[in-house]
Amino acid sequence: MSLDLFSVLVFTALVVNVSGILFILETFLRRDDGAGRVWSLGFLAGMLTTLAYSVWAGPGGAWWAVAVGNAAFVAGTGCMWLGCRRFNGRRMTWASLLVGFAVAAAGISVAVAGPTGGDWAGALWMFGALIVFAAAGAAECLRGELRRSRTAWVLAAVLGFQSLFYIARTIVFVVSGPDSALFRIWFDTVTTSFLTVTLTIVAVVVTSVLRATRTPIRGQVRTGEAATESEGILDARSFEHALAGLCARARSRGELVALTAVRIEDLDQMSSAFGSEVAASVREAWRLGVRRHAPTNAAVAEDGPAGLAIALAVPAAQDARRQAAEVYRGVFDHLGTVAGGVIPVVGVGFALSSDVGYEPAELLRVARETATRAAATVETSVLSGNA
Repeated sequence: MSLDLFSVLVFTALVVNVSGILFILETFLRRDDGAGRVWSLGFLAGMLTTLAYSVWAGPGGAWWAVAVGNAAFVAGTGCMWLGCRRFNGRRMTWASLLVGFAVAAAGISVAVAGPTGGDWAGALWMFGALIVFAAAGAAECLRGELRRSRTAWVLAAVLGFQSLFYIARTIVFVVSGPDSALFRIWFDTVTTSFLTVTLTIVAVVVTSVLRATRTPIRGQVRTGEAATESEGILDARSFEHALAGLCARARSRGELVALTAVRIEDLDQMSSAFGSEVAASVREAWRLGVRRHAPTNAAVAEDGPAGLAIALAVPAAQDARRQAAEVYRGVFDHLGTVAGGVIPVVGVGFALSSDVGYEPAELLRVARETATRAAATVETSVLSGNA
């Protein structure tokens, strides 16, 4: 069966644009923590990609549309990687600059070739960037906060498959050329369009699920905020500002900042085994234990559905470890009051500015990863970030 290129690209644009619009609308309905906003930029770039290629395939075959489409395609995949880094609380500066450079290179390479460059002008620049960013995104899904979510493994598979596909496409493009039968059958624009539709649908579903675990719907936020304010627990966005201010003041005075992460595991399994009421009681006791046993001058905040973060300035590293141990003991005191004696796995990890610096995102990342290791360690459930 022979498929018209323009019709296939229009169909691809329809699916990608509808999926992207739904994700972006959901972004407005949620109080996002940042990763969703970056992924929204990626879907916007994907929408621009399909529209640009549709213009190129239409009457006239505008060469500049290839430049726009290639640059937008690189931006879309790059933003998927950046969103994963943001979800894991990792540094964004150098990664954002790298994506920006790749986007510019993909567009400029076509512009330099000009109207005589042909349909595949700048293709290798685009292929190379897509391979790198898709592989980096897949790797990011298997580390940090995302590693604990099986949903993120699906996104890792999607990005990994995209990277492998473009490795194969690049090899065939270089060895056989875009006019070869092998390339036209397996790697031409029509085949890639169907792949794009499939991967886009999966990516929208997966990223929506991942974001739902971190950001409530706006209509539910007011109630949640009132509850957290009465408990003395900040929301994630307020904590970002508080932590940034604390780190800036501590840096100027040479003081030590300690960030402690407290994670609770197995809540989903408890809900399945003992019922949602028991799981809710365990979660409430855990939150109350952290809040009551955290230092009075500490900022305590939400850190995802199964985590809390504690930030404060401390005189010495020994004080940070002592306070983390007190929180750990206090949490178990409160968990002991839950009916049925159901005790979850709790991990406490702390990071010090003397070890990882005063960058808030880096402190939070190290503390999270340390708490996860602590929860999986039999010997101790309180670990330092440099352990």
